[in-house]
Amino acid sequence: MALGLALAQLEAHAPAAPTLGWCYLSEAHAGQAEALLAALGRQWPGVAWVGATGLGVCAGGVEYFEEPAVVLMLCDLPRAHFRVFSGRQPLPPAELFPAHVAQVHADPATPDLDELIEELSQRMASGYVFGGLASARSRALSFADGVCVGGLSGVAFDAEIALVSRVSQGCQPIGPAHRIDAAEKQIVQRLDGEPAFDVLLRELGLSEDRPREMLVELRQTLVALGEAEGGPRRGGSFGPEERVRHLIGLDPGRRAIAVAEAVEHGQTLSFCRRNTEAARRDLLRIGAEIRSTLEPEELPLDGSAPVGGRRMLAALYASCTGRGGPHFGAPSAELELLRHALGGQALPLAGFFAAGEIGHHRLYGYTGVLTVFTAPA
Repeated sequence: MALGLALAQLEAHAPAAPTLGWCYLSEAHAGQAEALLAALGRQWPGVAWVGATGLGVCAGGVEYFEEPAVVLMLCDLPRAHFRVFSGRQPLPPAELFPAHVAQVHADPATPDLDELIEELSQRMASGYVFGGLASARSRALSFADGVCVGGLSGVAFDAEIALVSRVSQGCQPIGPAHRIDAAEKQIVQRLDGEPAFDVLLRELGLSEDRPREMLVELRQTLVALGEAEGGPRRGGSFGPEERVRHLIGLDPGRRAIAVAEAVEHGQTLSFCRRNTEAARRDLLRIGAEIRSTLEPEELPLDGSAPVGGRRMLAALYASCTGRGGPHFGAPSAELELLRHALGGQALPLAGFFAAGEIGHHRLYGYTGVLTVFTAPA
């Protein structure tokens, strides 16, 4: 029934000869993923399908969280300009297909995900990948001309396919960025020459004499890791250089803290918290940046057509499962804000709420990754 309703809506707007489609399923339909993809294959023979399951999915300006939903989007990109890939169907060598950028879906249980994403980005001429990790309480799946379990899958595009992609952070730094002076795997021992545990307590205004209050505050505290010194940007918000990770342990004896990623000497670390206003501002920022990127290079004074502008065709969005309407204050509030950020137009959009978001060559958390396909004006 869900597929029938989605097809009825899509048929009126589908291109005459579609080549590539996106399918996002809420967890309620994960058990029927194989049957759904087979039905899509019968409906549109020869179309390549990619996508994933999500605790929430989104289409247009609407979020479907914790409820049955199927999201579909079709396009008619020339087949020569994209390749679907998975563990069963690897990307061809660069001399056969010069991959420029790729959309990636991944199983969150896959070992060494950070390394795999980095490796895939190195195969792209632009070095850029975007997407997210499939999310589910039980069966996390991705799709690439079939159902995939484990590893990476998705679709790569050559340089002829024009798109713009941005990462929107959703956390607010509590204090300045610190340099990691001593660390071992996930254990951070010293920040700016001081014990990391002491720096944490001081920035949060906490005391070891009040352990209950301390634990409540620490449960809400995250860390943002950067590759080089510099810290928070744009007036106190984070840029794509920082990756937000959980604070997973404390060692008062050694005055150390543990974070959910292996760290190295010389990296930066900032303590932070999820913040709705920061997320709103950053979502509006990336929308403004994308619109600015597409604006005409020249506005003739004689009233003739603008020169060099591009128009938006469609968008893909991967947001964190910890965001969505509830975090922004109302059902579908994040998607409505996103539409406003892109200028208010009813742009075809498909996406899902992920267990981790992928942008540039990194795996993020608590972010939104927006990618817009464009065409000449």
